[in-house]
Amino acid sequence: MIVSTYSIAACDLEAGQWGVAVQSKFLAVGSIVPWAEPAVGAIATQAYANPRYGPDGLALLREGLGADEVVKRLVAADEGRNERQLGVVDAQGDAASYTGSACLDWAGHRTGRGYAAQGNILVGPETVGALAETFEATPGQTLALRLLDCLAAAQRAGGDRRGQQSASLLLVERDGGYGGLTDVVLDLRVDDHPQPIEELRRIHTLHHRLFATTPRAEWLPLEGELRAEVDERLARLGHETLAGWAGVENLEERVDGSEAIDPVVLEALRDAS
Repeated sequence: MIVSTYSIAACDLEAGQWGVAVQSKFLAVGSIVPWAEPAVGAIATQAYANPRYGPDGLALLREGLGADEVVKRLVAADEGRNERQLGVVDAQGDAASYTGSACLDWAGHRTGRGYAAQGNILVGPETVGALAETFEATPGQTLALRLLDCLAAAQRAGGDRRGQQSASLLLVERDGGYGGLTDVVLDLRVDDHPQPIEELRRIHTLHHRLFATTPRAEWLPLEGELRAEVDERLARLGHETLAGWAGVENLEERVDGSEAIDPVVLEALRDAS
C-alpha cells in the first residue's frame, strides 16, 4: 500500500531534540513513517514504505554513520528501493533524502541544515518547497511548533494530491518526556480526520497545557487574596488540596508544593469552577 505522504524529519541541536511531522491520505500514518531517537537522529520512511528503514536506520546512526551514508546503505540493501522514499537527519544535524525512480508523481525531496523534507503523490514541488522554506524561516520557535507550521504550509501549497486523512508529530529529547522518565516528548497522532493537521495542532495545544512547564519565576505566590480564591474554588470542586485536584485533571506535572501556583493551573482551575 502506498503511503502517499509529505513529511519533514528535523532537529534542534540547541534544544537536544529530534522529530518528524507527517501528513498523508493514509490511515494512521504515524504508525509507519516517523522514527526518532535523541542524540541519534530522525527518520521518515514512506511511498511504498519499508518500515525496517526506521529501526535499521537508527541502528546505523547509533554506530556513528552520517545521514548520507545511512541513506545509501538502506537503499542499497533494498530490492524495492525504486518505490521507496526516505529522509534522515543525524546527530550532527546533517540531512539526506532519497526518492526512488518509481515513486508516483509528483515525488521529490529537499534537504538543508537540520532538516529533510520529502513527499510523493503531491500536486507538485511547491509542497516540499513549503516544508523546507517554512522550517528555514522559523528559527527561534520550538521544534514542535516549527514542524506543525511546516505541515500547515505544505497543505496550503497543495499537499497530498489525493487529499488528507491522518497526521502525526513525533518529538524526542533525552529524559525530556513525562516525569523525566522517557525520551518521548511528543507522540501525537490523528489517525482518521477530515482536517488532520488542524486536529493535530489542537491536540498539541492540549498536550502543552497539561505537560509543558512554566518558568518558576513566572509562578504566582499563593498568599493573601489569591490563596483564598484558590481554596474557595477547590472547595467548590470538592477538593482539599491543589495537588489532589490537579491529579484528577492531569495537571500534576505543573504542581510543585503549595507556596506558588503555575498560571496555567490557575487558569484551568478558574475555568473549572
